[in-house]
Amino acid sequence: MRAGPGLTAVAVSTVAVHVLTIGKLLPLAIFIGVGLAYIHADRFTTLPPITARQAGAAALLLIFIYGGYEVVPVPAGEALDPRRDVPFATVATIVASMAIMTLAHVVAQGVLTDVAMHSTPIADAAAVFLGAAGGVLISVGSVMSMSGNNAGQVLNGSRMLFALAEQGQLPSWFGRVRAKSQTPVNAIVFTSAVALALALSGSFAAIAVVSALARLLMYAGSAAATLRLRSRSFTGSVKAATFVTPFGAAIPLVAIGVCVGIAFGATRQQLVGGLAALALGALLYGIQLAQPVRPAQASCSQG
Repeated sequence: MRAGPGLTAVAVSTVAVHVLTIGKLLPLAIFIGVGLAYIHADRFTTLPPITARQAGAAALLLIFIYGGYEVVPVPAGEALDPRRDVPFATVATIVASMAIMTLAHVVAQGVLTDVAMHSTPIADAAAVFLGAAGGVLISVGSVMSMSGNNAGQVLNGSRMLFALAEQGQLPSWFGRVRAKSQTPVNAIVFTSAVALALALSGSFAAIAVVSALARLLMYAGSAAATLRLRSRSFTGSVKAATFVTPFGAAIPLVAIGVCVGIAFGATRQQLVGGLAALALGALLYGIQLAQPVRPAQASCSQG
């Protein structure tokens, strides 16, 4: 297998993401560790009623908050032992994210009288038991969190575009690499430009929902692919999997149903935004079909 482009650049980006991740997790660790001693149990027994629409909207935000594990396999081509590292990293990411975000929510809701009335509940709760310094600590951690997320998305997103161009599914422009650094410079610039445009175009909550819709589409597609890969007519043409989900088709079908159900929580405007993104991807794919380029050409193009 050919190694991915820009191994040195990936290593540098990985260090940057690690530093930003530590800067995000350390304030949350302090918030959770200290805040658990200040929660009031009665705050969890008087929950306000919610409508089905509110539950659906909350589920979409939860997909964004607890998601992200799906990008773990993206830089697998740069890993020394992806068969060993990728499964462990995927499961560890899911477990760690679930534990940290759930505990942070427990502290915020247990400390604040009405957490729904606070636009910055984590920072406000930290200010209650850590004073003004606590609010500043969480604010700094939030900035590092957003910076780390953006850095990680640019790293992963650009490699997705490069891989699609390498396989002839996107125009070869996205697969062009810089001769000196061996990085997919066009894919990086495009990913960064799209991220900047989205950041300037709307609120965080709206963008988070659109991101969640894109993830739901990917989750449902992966579940559908699992059904196809498990079919008898297909299994003979591919190498046998080292792990097969139990209960036959039940788990993929449930996953598809959950994805469709959660997607109903989106508004019409959010669905239109998601469809517009799909249309753009389909347009780029159509351009590539109109001007077919061999996969090898995409990976060998030099910028």
